[in-house]
Amino acid sequence: MIQALPKLATATTADKAGADQAKLKTAAQQFEAVFLRQMIGTMRQASLGDGMFDSEATQQFQDMADSKTADAMSQKGVLHLADLLEKQLGATVAKQASATTAAAAAAAKPAPKNVEVTSLATAKLATGAPS
Repeated sequence: MIQALPKLATATTADKAGADQAKLKTAAQQFEAVFLRQMIGTMRQASLGDGMFDSEATQQFQDMADSKTADAMSQKGVLHLADLLEKQLGATVAKQASATTAAAAAAAKPAPKNVEVTSLATAKLATGAPS
């Protein structure tokens, strides 16, 4: 059972790395949706004049429709902005995951049986010498 601990730690960190990649993808897609909402809203405000059916209610429904349109466009990856963010930030996430995996593997290794006393304070405690 003790020999399985390094494998378990590595598997857990690998699962965490996959979860981090999924979170990154979701965040990048949401960022693209926010960007598209802003862009569509700005384009809508740039109209040249008032329309015949312009009112507060119409504007509210247009805002909701623009939001749904932006969400759909981001899910399809129209601008590929999310892909670029994943590519740029994915390397950082991968580095952090590999560092975590290496640290977990090192921590899961059993301690050597013959441990030397390296600290002076520990040596004094071991021999009973006064501090």
